[in-house]
Formats: sequence, C-alpha cells, structure tokens
Amino acid sequence: MGIRSAKPEDWKEIGEMLDQLGYPGTEEFLRERIVQLLNHPDEELLVYELEGRPVALMSLHFIPQIALRGDFARISYFVVDRDFRNRGIGEELEKHCFNLAKERKCDRIEVHCHQRRRMAHRFYFRHGFEESPKYLMKMIED
Repeated sequence: MGIRSAKPEDWKEIGEMLDQLGYPGTEEFLRERIVQLLNHPDEELLVYELEGRPVALMSLHFIPQIALRGDFARISYFVVDRDFRNRGIGEELEKHCFNLAKERKCDRIEVHCHQRRRMAHRFYFRHGFEESPKYLMKMIED
C-alpha cells in the first residue's frame, strides 16, 4: 500500500484513470508508453496502490533549464480514481512529488491543468500553486 513506480501490468487501471481525465482509447499504446516513461532518466511514473491495485497516477517530468539555476519538475498527469478521492491520496502524492523535485535540485513545480478542471485547481491552490498564465501550444499533424 502506498506510492510506488508504475509497472507495465498496471496499464488497465492507469487507462481507466486516464479515461476519467478525458483521455479515452489508450489501450492500444498504453503499455508501450508506460515502458518508455519508466526507462527515461528524467521521468517518474508513479501510482498509489490501495487494496492491491493502483488508485492514483502521477506522471512527473524533470526539465533541465539553461538560464536558471534550478530545473523544473512538471506534473503532466495527476489523477485519483473517483472512487478513492477525498482520502488524502492526492496530498500524499503531491508531497512525494515535492520531495522528488527537491532531490533533483528543481526550484519549481509546474502543472498543466485544463480550465474545465475546477476541483483540481482548488486542490493545487490549497497546496501552494499559483497561476502562471499563458500556455501556448501548436499541434503537429501527420
């Protein structure tokens, strides 16, 4: 029970949580992505295991910075299964992320969270995150 690195065999539970975030249809490539992230030196793919199965997920990336003393830690996916929310699991994962970032000499943690996820925003604000507006992206199409 608790926080551990994800395993490729966690793909089904991870897929269900990604579906809850609005990312359905990951079945055909999810195992491959899990392996890719687990083998990358600047990535952490974490799950919170409870009752013998993953019930929360955090994907954390460490990004070296050329113009700043400290690096960035970026949370790209963070979800607690809807059946296990409000039990302190998210807070425990966030604290773990903070400690990993400090160990890696990061001076900030950033998270990208869609504007429609208002409850998630409240969670982040309660944990000391501040809004840093303007996130721009450009899609690369085949």
